[in-house]
Amino acid sequence: MKQYLDLVKLVLKEGSRKPSRTGVDTISYFGAFYKVDLSKGFPLLTTKRMEWKSILHEVLWYLSGDNHIRNLQKHTKIWNAWADENGDLETAYGYYWRHFPSAEKNKKGEWNVTEIDQIKYIIDEIKRKPYSRRLVVSAWEPGNATKSKLPPCHYSFAFNVSEGKLNCHLTQRSGDIALGIPFNLAAYSMLTQIIAQEVNLQLGFFAHSIIDAHIYVADKNSTNFKYDHREGLLEQLKRKPLPLSQLKIAKKPIDELQFEDFELLNYQSHEKIKFEVAV
Repeated sequence: MKQYLDLVKLVLKEGSRKPSRTGVDTISYFGAFYKVDLSKGFPLLTTKRMEWKSILHEVLWYLSGDNHIRNLQKHTKIWNAWADENGDLETAYGYYWRHFPSAEKNKKGEWNVTEIDQIKYIIDEIKRKPYSRRLVVSAWEPGNATKSKLPPCHYSFAFNVSEGKLNCHLTQRSGDIALGIPFNLAAYSMLTQIIAQEVNLQLGFFAHSIIDAHIYVADKNSTNFKYDHREGLLEQLKRKPLPLSQLKIAKKPIDELQFEDFELLNYQSHEKIKFEVAV
């Protein structure tokens, strides 16, 4: 995907080096943005082999609304580093998608808390008012963010309907270019297709704003050098992107979708590139 490779070039060329929470430095660029046309194909990277099944399991986990990874970790280790010994997460994206706490004061001045299913609201609202500019989902709960080991990185997304097509814009506070962004791109493009099918719309664009877009770097004589992502990204820049795959989803209600209802067609890619995760 040219858009992804252009993002890599941008951060490498114009980013500045700074320390990070993980103890590994980054080359960081403020305010990156790209956009892809989902009608052209499913944007799963082809310049390295992607773990398609892990992405699908993660999206279905989000949609389940679980606040633990006990089912997810049977299929992928993506979230193991952030969960406690019981598999519980302080911050689980899908939990806030489906159970966001909404507090209101009653006449006695007491707070009553109810849960909002934001995904259901979005689907219902698109069906009622497709041109609404209020189709927003948030995973950022301020109280949770002050104490969480890892507050949401991709913390808010919004949908937009234009000319019979569903568009999605994702806002991300922190984006690991080598590891996280390819997953985020594929996951939210998949989510957009799931919802587009649910509301009987065609696919439009996926747009992505990244506040701190970064690449992990370390000096060769450093103990952190295994976390340096530059070599793998430079290798991808040498590779020619291949034709995009297609994603086929069974026509079922969103909450009935299972792993077997998804089929990835015609996926071609260059060989896998391994990047170490800086925790």
